[in-house]
Amino acid sequence: MSTPVLEVRNLKRDYVSSGGFLRPAKVVHAVKGVSFTLEKGRTLAVVGESGCGKSTLARMITLIDEPTAGEILIDGIPASAAHVTKELRQKVQIVFQNPYGSLNPRQKIGDVLAEPLALNTDLSAADRRDKAMAMLTKVGLQPEHFNRYPHMFSGGQRQRIAIARALMLNPSFLVLDEPVSALDLSVQAQILNLLKDLQDEFGLTYVFISHDLSVVRYIADEVMVMYFGDVVEHRSREAVFAAPEHEYTRTLFAATPQADVEHIRARIARKRELAAG
Repeated sequence: MSTPVLEVRNLKRDYVSSGGFLRPAKVVHAVKGVSFTLEKGRTLAVVGESGCGKSTLARMITLIDEPTAGEILIDGIPASAAHVTKELRQKVQIVFQNPYGSLNPRQKIGDVLAEPLALNTDLSAADRRDKAMAMLTKVGLQPEHFNRYPHMFSGGQRQRIAIARALMLNPSFLVLDEPVSALDLSVQAQILNLLKDLQDEFGLTYVFISHDLSVVRYIADEVMVMYFGDVVEHRSREAVFAAPEHEYTRTLFAATPQADVEHIRARIARKRELAAG
């Protein structure tokens, strides 16, 4: 049996709020003992409303924040935010909701892509440039974009750049934190299709953080639903969408608009028909 790409064991994260005069400090249990395994080439979607703990979980498994308790194993190796080696850092990368906030506005896109290679490999400048150019075209951008700055791109193009940068070090898995929620519907469909194509080509493994079950239905293999720091449901995509077991999951279904790729395409087609008419 192969070693899981990611294994999380009873992961917890507590935050202590500052007290005051006659007011004791309060402990907030943001993540309450989450456990799961993720095999190579699969996508786990972590779903829930704002404040449910999904982004806190993402920060722990990307080794940004240290858990209060529990264990993270990446390719079978114990991982800790407090003791991150260069080799371990290469194994996990994150793509944020707002790519512009994570791109240096004073760096050309070619330098943005080559920088992880400069920091983590012994490749020559020419080899770094070649790999960056190849990745740029792999995510659907053009060679002439190499020397442009982030402000010269649309939101969807910036997200493509962020995905390209995350893939430069051939990570074991990507954490995608609400990667399409800030994009227009047509661009959402493009980015979701890009992620699927890249996964098929490179055997990528994803943890996909989202509040939108409709988008999750297109991208995920497994769905893990979080509610106030607890996992209330974790099953295959087919099982969750066929018959959600937990009341909170059913509530999410009722509150989520139909925004999966097929519905996006249908809505765009209707808009075009109205415009033409």
